[in-house]
Amino acid sequence: MEAPPRRPAINFFDLLTEEIILIILDHLRDPLARKSFSQVCKSFYSLESDHRKFIKPRILNFLPNVLRRFPSISQINFSLCPRVEDDTLSSISLAWNSSLETIDLSRSKFFTQKGLSSLATNCSSLLEINLSNRTTLTDSSLKAIGEAKNLERLWLTKCKSITDVGIGCLAVNCRKLKSICLRWCLRVTDYGVGLIAAKCKEIRSLDLSYLLITEKSLSAIFELEHLEALVLEHCHRLDDDGLVSFKKSCQSLKVLNLSHCQSITHIGLSALTNGAQNLEKIILSYSLSFTSDLAECLNDSPRLQSVNLDGIMVRCSGIRAIGNWHSSLKELSLSKCRLMSDECLSFTVQAHKELRKLDITFCRNITYASVDYITRSCPMLTSLRMESCTLVSRDAFLLIGRCQFLVEIDVADTDIDDEGLESIARCSKLCFLRLGMCLNVTDKGLSYIGSSCSKLTALDLYRLSEITDLGISSIADGCPSLEVINIAYNPNVTDNSLLSLSKCLKLRILEIRGCSCISSRGLSNIAVRCRQLTLLDIKRCNNVNDEGMIQLAQHSQKLNQIKLSCCSVTDVGLLALASMSCLNHISIYRLNKLTSYGLAAFLMSCQSLITVKLSTFFKSLLPEHIQESMEARGCVLVWREKESQAPFRRLNRWE
Repeated sequence: MEAPPRRPAINFFDLLTEEIILIILDHLRDPLARKSFSQVCKSFYSLESDHRKFIKPRILNFLPNVLRRFPSISQINFSLCPRVEDDTLSSISLAWNSSLETIDLSRSKFFTQKGLSSLATNCSSLLEINLSNRTTLTDSSLKAIGEAKNLERLWLTKCKSITDVGIGCLAVNCRKLKSICLRWCLRVTDYGVGLIAAKCKEIRSLDLSYLLITEKSLSAIFELEHLEALVLEHCHRLDDDGLVSFKKSCQSLKVLNLSHCQSITHIGLSALTNGAQNLEKIILSYSLSFTSDLAECLNDSPRLQSVNLDGIMVRCSGIRAIGNWHSSLKELSLSKCRLMSDECLSFTVQAHKELRKLDITFCRNITYASVDYITRSCPMLTSLRMESCTLVSRDAFLLIGRCQFLVEIDVADTDIDDEGLESIARCSKLCFLRLGMCLNVTDKGLSYIGSSCSKLTALDLYRLSEITDLGISSIADGCPSLEVINIAYNPNVTDNSLLSLSKCLKLRILEIRGCSCISSRGLSNIAVRCRQLTLLDIKRCNNVNDEGMIQLAQHSQKLNQIKLSCCSVTDVGLLALASMSCLNHISIYRLNKLTSYGLAAFLMSCQSLITVKLSTFFKSLLPEHIQESMEARGCVLVWREKESQAPFRRLNRWE
């Protein structure tokens, strides 16, 4: 009997419409995944090429190929390319003249008004340009940008050379501007700001921080019918004397930032907020005392939801006045308000029971009573920050579990213990947890978190001397979505901890500084399995050597920043890192086995470097032509006499 004929194989992708395939493509966030998609077949390659809208190039040598392959790019980010010349901008403006909408040049140098003119003239759809940090940017460059008639958003932070002349050219030509940032543009005066307000009637967001402006320009600004956000940080020439006669009102204003404006009291604030019925957020951090008179100025803002009083001299009468406001706050920040007491805070949280975010960091006078009132009155809290609240007893942390919607908890440098963590573990939605300097926490406490907080993405265990491999294993097993972890200066952590953490495939940031028991064996496990790693701090890890660097070079294709100090890395290991096209920032201090020849070879070979921090020991040993070559590439060499000692407190990388 003849065998039945075989049915032809069905390619199910042929049954899908192009629209459905593009929807699938949009869900591939990982660039490597998109690359794999494009390599499936010619059809997928073509679809991915035509559909690509965003690129973030690392090396401009391949830009000609990119221009040919992707015809519809609308967003380009050059933040990883320190050297961008006029020819590059000209090529882009010709290739994507009808599609380009956004370009970020905030970390790039060497282009001039000629290149900007090409962009502005040829790219008819250009909506946003970021030129921040170009301290040499001149008025002629702004005149060139003025040719972008449809421009809506412009960032000029720290462009300290531009003046009112350039701003005037911009204002006259770019009438559709909706957002402009002039932060640190110190040569721009009331006249330039007034021109922006007079000519660009569509302005929604305006950042004038650090400018030497007065109430003269504010009068024009407050006539903008669509203004929603006004930032006036460190505008020291604004004072009550000038604002007292201020009769304008801006009903569309939603966000007002007056931080560090120490010459403005309730008199000036009353003038600025008069008639601002839509005000939703106000920032008064590090300004004058928050009194009852100041609080009363904001009582007529029925939609006010967010108030920031960080570092301000808070009077009890002022805080109690907040409790009498007509509006119901969602966010309240009182960080470093040293006079904050249980009585004031308790009264406030009882009045604003819909609070979602509360920051009482460094409020060192509050005790158990405040935590009790907070957790009973505000059950819907999603963020609670109370670092260094040193008078809060251990028993108080048992109450945090009442707020089961918490996503972020910061209890660093407090007396919390394992029982407190058992209570926190009831917050099953928890994503961010900071426990740095909490010396009463042990492996048992971490086991509670690991068993109940499966959504945890960031964990700070800085200087927790009682934590061992067992505690890290509990976290790794129970928190598969972990992206950030700091276990710096934990003497009991070994390679077994890194073996456990290698199960967390989404890990992006790993800080193991001062973990003397960790070696290249443990680091290799991280390199092989955690392919999303972007930042690695291995300072003072004496047992990490060249083998660890070789493994990183082979497997960590997204590693953007690495910190090396007091390691056993030699020329061989450093040269292995030079092959990484993604490495942009590196710190090199006190590598006793490293020679000047090895360092020179690394610097010349690693073409993607943007910032290199080095010991001044190498400055005289490194040939001058190499230093000049690095500067010509746009790479910044930062020389330091010696690395500073480990700080008692460290920066928060989660912001």
